[in-house]
Amino acid sequence: MTSAFPFLKLRAARGRLARSQSTGSLTRRMIVVSAVWISLLLGVGGYALDRVLTSELTRAFDGQLDYVLTALITSAEIGPEGEPFLNRPPADQRFLEPYSGVYFQIGAKGTEPFRSRSLWDRTLAVSGSHSDFGVHTYDSEEFPGEELRVVERDALIPGSPIRWRFQVAQSRAELDAQINELRKTLIRAFAILGAGLMVLAVLQAFYGLWPLRRVRKAIVAIRSGRHSRVEERFPAEIEPLVEELNALLVHNEVQAEESRRHAGNLAHALKTPLTVITNAATAKSPDLADLVCREATTMRRQVDHHLARARAIGRRSSAQARAEVWPSLEAVERAVSRMYENVTVDLAGDKEAAVRVERQDLDEMAGNLIENAAKYGGGRVFVTVTATAECVEIVVEDDGRGIPDSERVSIFDRGARLDTEKPGTGLGLAIVRDVAQIYGGSIELHESEDLGGLCAKLRLPLCG
Repeated sequence: MTSAFPFLKLRAARGRLARSQSTGSLTRRMIVVSAVWISLLLGVGGYALDRVLTSELTRAFDGQLDYVLTALITSAEIGPEGEPFLNRPPADQRFLEPYSGVYFQIGAKGTEPFRSRSLWDRTLAVSGSHSDFGVHTYDSEEFPGEELRVVERDALIPGSPIRWRFQVAQSRAELDAQINELRKTLIRAFAILGAGLMVLAVLQAFYGLWPLRRVRKAIVAIRSGRHSRVEERFPAEIEPLVEELNALLVHNEVQAEESRRHAGNLAHALKTPLTVITNAATAKSPDLADLVCREATTMRRQVDHHLARARAIGRRSSAQARAEVWPSLEAVERAVSRMYENVTVDLAGDKEAAVRVERQDLDEMAGNLIENAAKYGGGRVFVTVTATAECVEIVVEDDGRGIPDSERVSIFDRGARLDTEKPGTGLGLAIVRDVAQIYGGSIELHESEDLGGLCAKLRLPLCG
């Protein structure tokens, strides 16, 4: 059963085809790329900032411990029994509270260490990995459930010949709490920043691509017949696309008009021969066979002429149309030399010239001109190729009788022939003129100054 809504079916089919051939959404691509890039930048930046701020907090924490260590060293003395003591107690009262998390210890090998009351029954471990007077800072887990930050240094106490190890330790709980709070703040700040940047990326994608949606609406309006051109103004990046689109619409309109005109011309050209054949057949004319052959020949050359124009118009739409002139002329020269053995065809000029014409159409134009020169000339044909800044000029000269000035315009009419004794359709020059005009070229007829016959100058657009 045939659907009552063929337009809707066609539109649905187009939609399915477009979806099957789609390579994705530009908006989604822009958002995904922005999201990945923003996440990468914020991740790397957040990690680097966390490292810097954590290092600064740790450095400040270590600086306080080092200050206490220096104070211990400067206030340490040796008692009568050779034991160390402090000539002034530490200012921080936490050294006096058991298990307060702040500790110090002064000890040496073979002696009883002098400890802060906060250590109570515990002793700080003494590492033997170094033996110098430099300051060493490290983390220690020697106390269960309490990670320590330890600063230690070896020093000499006046009146004592041995080296003493001074140690100050503090629980990392306060430092870790500061670091955790810093990281929470960074995560919240970067999350808000990332969300804001993502919203900005989404808005930028939709706003930046909005003109393309306007172009789509304009094309829909053209397809529906409401408009014939895209008349809106667009941003500078999209304006060339709109200009090319309008140029394509103009090109299609010109091609459609040319197709209609050619169809009308062909119908008009075939109408008369068909009428003659119909009338002769109706009247049962005795020479019907000869008349049919004659009129059929006329119709065939008209069909050939319009087919040549139609092919040229179809190939003209190719933006890559390009043909080298010299190989085309050499191919035509070889063909003409085999057809007319008594004719000499000489080629001269620019061997590198190229024209913006399809090779088949160039062969057809050059073939018609050189064949006419060989057919109607006296035996000599001279072809010259000259390239200028804008076009390539192909000059074909012969030593024949030429064409009078009064007939150099009418000779381009379809079927026009000055010499009816030689075979031909009278469409050669008409085809050359029509095909050349389709490509933006031209042809002119003059008298040859060197050979005295006809001089045909074919100009075609240069291909750089």
